Amino acid sequence: MKPAAQGPPDHSPKPSPAGFALAFTLIVGLIHLPYLELPLFWDEMGQFVPAALDLFRHGWWLPHSTRPNVHPPGLMAFLAGLWTAFGYSIPVTRAAMLLLAGLTVFLTFLLAIRLCRGLPGAPAFSAATLLTFSPLFYTQSLLAQLDLPATLLMLWALGEFLEDRVRRCALISVALVLTKETALVAPLVFAAWLWREGRRREAAWFLLPAAALGGWLAALAAGTGHWLGNPEFARYNLSYPLHPVRLALALLRRAFYLGVDNFHFIGWAAVWSAWRAGAYSNRAWRVTAGLGAAHVVAVTVLGGATLERYLLPAMPLMYIAMAAGWSLYPPARRRWSEAAAVAGLVLSLFWTRPLPAPLENNLAMVEFIRLHQQAAAYLEQYGAGRVVTTAWPLSEALRSGDFGYVSQSLPVREIPDFSPAGLTSPALRETELLVVYRRDWNPGPLYDWFPLFRRLRERYYGFGGEASPELAEQRLGLKQAAYWSRGGLWLAILEKPN
Repeated sequence: MKPAAQGPPDHSPKPSPAGFALAFTLIVGLIHLPYLELPLFWDEMGQFVPAALDLFRHGWWLPHSTRPNVHPPGLMAFLAGLWTAFGYSIPVTRAAMLLLAGLTVFLTFLLAIRLCRGLPGAPAFSAATLLTFSPLFYTQSLLAQLDLPATLLMLWALGEFLEDRVRRCALISVALVLTKETALVAPLVFAAWLWREGRRREAAWFLLPAAALGGWLAALAAGTGHWLGNPEFARYNLSYPLHPVRLALALLRRAFYLGVDNFHFIGWAAVWSAWRAGAYSNRAWRVTAGLGAAHVVAVTVLGGATLERYLLPAMPLMYIAMAAGWSLYPPARRRWSEAAAVAGLVLSLFWTRPLPAPLENNLAMVEFIRLHQQAAAYLEQYGAGRVVTTAWPLSEALRSGDFGYVSQSLPVREIPDFSPAGLTSPALRETELLVVYRRDWNPGPLYDWFPLFRRLRERYYGFGGEASPELAEQRLGLKQAAYWSRGGLWLAILEKPN
C-alpha cells in the first residue's frame, strides 16, 4: 500500500507570544492616546504618586508627604524605578500604567486559551476584547493605583498554578502581596487547593507571600508605631465595613456591578447556559472560580470605600467565563450576543447610570479633571496672593505643580466637605476665595424618586448632601466670580465683593 500523499511542509510564520503581547499593548496605548497628559486624579495625588515621589526623590520607603498606610510599596517602587530612567512626568506615569494594562490583556488572552481548550470559536480573543473595552479597566489603565498591577500579577500567578509550576507561582505571589495587601487571598486559595489534594509540602511554598507581607507590616509598625500605618485607616477599612447594614449593602453593590451593570447580564446568560451544560466542571475552572469568589468576598469585607476598582482582579476571570459560555452558542447567536455585550461596555464608558458611582468607573473622571483644570488656570491667573478655600481633592491639586493642575503651589485652606452645615459656617465669612464643586458620586434622579437611598447614605455613611453655590453666596455674603459645568458636574468660584 502506498503511503498517503502529503502536501508541502508549512513554513508560514506562526504568531509568537511576544507578538501578541506587543499587539495588545499597542491597542491599549492607542485607544488611550487622548489622555496621556491627563492630570492626576483623586487617590493618585492623595496617596500613590506622592508616596512614589518620596521614594524617587528622597529614598523614603515610608512616605512623608502623605500619611503612611498599609499599602505595600510595590507600585511605588515600580514608578520610582521608571522615573529614575526617564524622569518624572505625568505622560511617563500614564505610559507605565498602559504598559501594565497591555500585559494584563495579554495574560487574560493566555489564561483564556488555557481554560477554553477544545471549545469552538475564538473565546480567548472574546475575553481580551471584553476586558479592553470594559469601562473600569479602561480608566484604571491610566491611573497610578494598585488594582491594575495586582490584576496583572494575580493572572500571572493563576496561570502558573494551573500549569502546576508551584514554586514560580509562589514567587509571583510574593510580588503580588507586596503590591496589594488584600491580594494575600490568592496564595491562600492556592495553598488551600494543594492542601486539599494532599500536596502539603508544596502548599508550604505559599508561606513565602505571607512572610513577605508580614515583613512589610513589621517595617510599617517600626516606622509609624501602627501595624497598618495609622489607626484611622485601620478603623475605616477593618471595623467600619463590618456593620451588618453596610456589609449587606456592599454585597448587593458588588453583585449589581458584576452581574448587571455595564450590560454584564448579557454575558452571564451565556455563563448560566454553559454551567448547566457542565462546561466549568474541571479542576482549572474550579480553581479559577474559587479565586474569583474569594477575591470578591475579601475586598467586600475589607475596605470601607467599597470602590468598584477593587474588583478589577476578578473581572478578567469573569470575562473568560463569559467567552467560554458564548463558544457553546450557535454561531449566529454567539456573534450578536458578543457584539451586544461589547457595545454595552462601550456605551457604559460614556454613559453614567442614574445611581451613585465613583467617577473613576468611566469617563466621568475626565470631566471632573477638566473642570478642575479650568478652575486651577483661573485661580493662577486671577487669584494670585489670595488664599483659596476648598475641599479635597482640589485642595491637593492646587498645592503642588507635580499633579498637572498648577505651575506652582497656591496658598490653600482645606475644609472637610461641602455639607450645608460646614459650608455656611461663620468661620468662613472672611474667606477670600471659595471653590465649591460637586464631588459626590452622581446620585441621579433615583435619589429624588426613592428617598430611602438618601436616608441610607445619611445614616450609615455620614453623607449629609452638598450645598449649592447659591446657598454659600447667601449665607457668607460672597459673589460668584466663575462657574463651569460638564457632564452633570459643576464648579463655582466665589469671592468677597470689593
